[in-house]
Amino acid sequence: MARARARYEVSGRTVFVTGAARGIGAASAERLHARGANVALVGLEAERLHERAERLGPRAIALEADVTDMAALERAVQATVERFGGIDVAIANAGISFTGTLAGSPVEHIERTLAVNLLGVWRTDRAVIGEITRRRGYLLNISSLSAIAHAPMMGAYTTAKAGVEALTDALRGESAPSGARVGCAYFGFIDTDLVRAGFAQPSAQGLREQMPSFMSVPAPLSVAVDAIERGVERRSSRVWAPRWVGPLLALRGIVQPLSELRVLRDIGTLDEAEHRADSPAEQDAQDPLLGVATQAIEGR
Repeated sequence: MARARARYEVSGRTVFVTGAARGIGAASAERLHARGANVALVGLEAERLHERAERLGPRAIALEADVTDMAALERAVQATVERFGGIDVAIANAGISFTGTLAGSPVEHIERTLAVNLLGVWRTDRAVIGEITRRRGYLLNISSLSAIAHAPMMGAYTTAKAGVEALTDALRGESAPSGARVGCAYFGFIDTDLVRAGFAQPSAQGLREQMPSFMSVPAPLSVAVDAIERGVERRSSRVWAPRWVGPLLALRGIVQPLSELRVLRDIGTLDEAEHRADSPAEQDAQDPLLGVATQAIEGR
């Protein structure tokens, strides 16, 4: 019988988290900090980052950096190493979403999504991988169920998340000789600002009603944080949440055809949703840097 892999002790180690101002990034940093880790909170929304770091205390540092800026990420890595002596775990979590179709939404929305959600993960990985391999640590890239289920009006997002899965698989193999581990996280809809705001868009209403009920209700934020905590502790190659995502990953060859059939049953609803998504009213309401997330009701 193979021996169970030894638990990777988080206490005393340093964790570097992008997209740490809110949502999964913020909650994961707080959870790992509570387990005894030092945490570097990296992202935009500097005021939010600094408030969180001040609340956590001296084992936390806030570092403003846009993941589309490699130099800014490298400075954040350097500042973390200078403060805590190294980086043992990195979570490439930063992500945004805009509503709209590939053909009709503003080009800058499509390109910003790809720049943050795919190239931002790549830049984060490149900036931290030297530290991760040096300390035989763990890097976790946040992908999505969208990596295998490619929905209408999520074209740039799902393209990026599929790319994140691919680059993670390649980097896992490249990093193996050092003893470092690289993982990929696949999440369904989680109760974050991004998901709440996305579901609140007029264009999402009809399509959401077509989803299976177990998919259309966002899972509590804690289930994603639990999965990340387990992933770090085990240095897992793959983690997912909620639980039903696992079987869909195993059945990935049929997930996309079945999801297309479900959407195409009602072309009228899809057509109406696409027109709403590309309307000036919906497009103009989205923040040019953070997409739909800032439309979520604060404190909800």
